[in-house]
Amino acid sequence: MAKKQILLTNDDGIQSPGLWAAAEALSEIGYVTVAAPRDQSSAMGRSMPITSDGTITKEIVHVNGQNWTVYAVGGSPAQSVQHGILRILDRKPDLVVSGINYGENLALGIGVSGTVGAAMEGASFGCPALAISLETDKEHHLSYSNDVNFSNAAYFAAFFARKLLEKKFPAQVQVIKVDVPREATPDTSWRMSRLSPNPYYIPSVGEEDVWDKPHILDYHVGANWDIEPDDTDVYVMHKRREVAVTPLTLDFTSRVKLEAFDHFLRE
Repeated sequence: MAKKQILLTNDDGIQSPGLWAAAEALSEIGYVTVAAPRDQSSAMGRSMPITSDGTITKEIVHVNGQNWTVYAVGGSPAQSVQHGILRILDRKPDLVVSGINYGENLALGIGVSGTVGAAMEGASFGCPALAISLETDKEHHLSYSNDVNFSNAAYFAAFFARKLLEKKFPAQVQVIKVDVPREATPDTSWRMSRLSPNPYYIPSVGEEDVWDKPHILDYHVGANWDIEPDDTDVYVMHKRREVAVTPLTLDFTSRVKLEAFDHFLRE
C-alpha cells in the first residue's frame, strides 16, 4: 500500500508521550503530520472556544530516529484538526488519528472527550477517523508520565489505521473508537462493542464546597456491573480485558421511526 497522508492530533497536548508513540507507529504506514494543542486540552470535547488564539508554532521533535517538524496549535483538539486541514496541509488527509490518550474514553463520557471530539471533527471533513485511548489510573489522566507504556496501544493505533486506509467503510461508520486495556499486548484480542448506556466517569463535589471560592468538580470512575450489558465498550475492556472497538457516527438522530414519533407527539 502506498503511503498515505495522516493527520495526527490529541487532547493531552503536543508534548504528550502518547502522541509520540502514535507518531512513531503511524510513520511506518503513512506520512504523518502532527498538529496538536499547544496546551493540555483534555475534556474539551469538540469545542471551539472563541478565546483560542489560533497561533501555530513549529517545533522540532525527535521521532523514530528522525527530527520531525510538528505544529503546536493555540486551540482545542477539534480546532487543531481544523487548522491542520485548512492551514497546515496542502490537501485533505487520507486519515485523521487522535491519541493515544492517557485514560480510556468509554460510555456516555465520549461527548466530553477531546480525543473523540478531534476525531469527530476530522470525520466532519469527510476523513476516516480513529480515536485511540489507553486505560490508565486516574492519577495519570492529566500527566505526561513516563511510567505509562504506550507501545502496545501504538501497535493497535497502526493496526486500525491500516484498516481505515485499506477498506471502504460503511457510510454510517465515520469514527472508530479504540480503547486498549493497560496490560494489552499485540496478541490481545479485540472485540466490537457499542457505547455503554450508563455513566462511567461520574462527577462529584469535593470535600470543601464553598460557593464563593473557585471549585473544580472532581470525578470518579465506576461501572455498575449489575446493569452493564455484556456487549458494551465498558464490559469488553473492563471485564473481558480485550481491546474495545466501537464504530461511531456523527448522526445523533434517535433511532426511531420519525413518522411514528411524529404521531406520538401529535396525539
